[in-house]
Amino acid sequence: MRYLILSDLHANLQALEAVLADARAIGYDEMICLGDLVGYGADPGPVMDKALALGPVSIIRGNHDKVCAGLEPALLFNEVARQSAEWTATVLTPPQLKALAELPQGPRIVVDGLEICHGAPFDEDYYIFDGPDAARAMEVSKGRLCLFGHTHLPAAFATSDDPIRPDDRQDDTMHLPKAGPALINVGSVGQPRDGDNRASYGLLDLDAGVMRIRRVLYDIAGAQKRILDEGLPPWLAIRLERGQ
Repeated sequence: MRYLILSDLHANLQALEAVLADARAIGYDEMICLGDLVGYGADPGPVMDKALALGPVSIIRGNHDKVCAGLEPALLFNEVARQSAEWTATVLTPPQLKALAELPQGPRIVVDGLEICHGAPFDEDYYIFDGPDAARAMEVSKGRLCLFGHTHLPAAFATSDDPIRPDDRQDDTMHLPKAGPALINVGSVGQPRDGDNRASYGLLDLDAGVMRIRRVLYDIAGAQKRILDEGLPPWLAIRLERGQ
């Protein structure tokens, strides 16, 4: 089974369309979404509609999804994120807000050996940045492979005695551990923060035991224009070009 892995779409329609075109050209069987369909970007409704129309085999909510749907206050958001969340809640239709509120909480088991979460398997809003955080997550994960998002940073963690191995033939491909646990973040579709402004997503082939993390060029200027046209904070447009 080949899975398309999308995370942190953040209402960036231009990035999502470029990612889907790239993924279709390669081929996949089912889509998995790790949350944060909305927030920051200027096209929350179209992004939601396009992502949900793919019929995800598994999907979970992110922290921006919760706040924009009115399930939680924006107490932990910075001012820019709060403004974006408040604007998003006003432009989504009632059916879209209902669909956003009904997104399930992670973690969730997709199939035997594959778990997904937004932040961490022990806390959906926790940020996993380093080895100690990853080790704690792998201890409690119910799957041999756990996919997470939230940080917008591609990352891969595994035990030292059963490591993740890069594929020398393909720069974007890694071989999963044969037995031990692994924790992988495929990065963000809509707002990469690793200094690379290309949209990031994953293609997981469970049968072959490989994960590809793809980077895709998209119409950044178009996404920036939409943000500015909607009167959202200019920083949200600037950071797309900087990949931060």
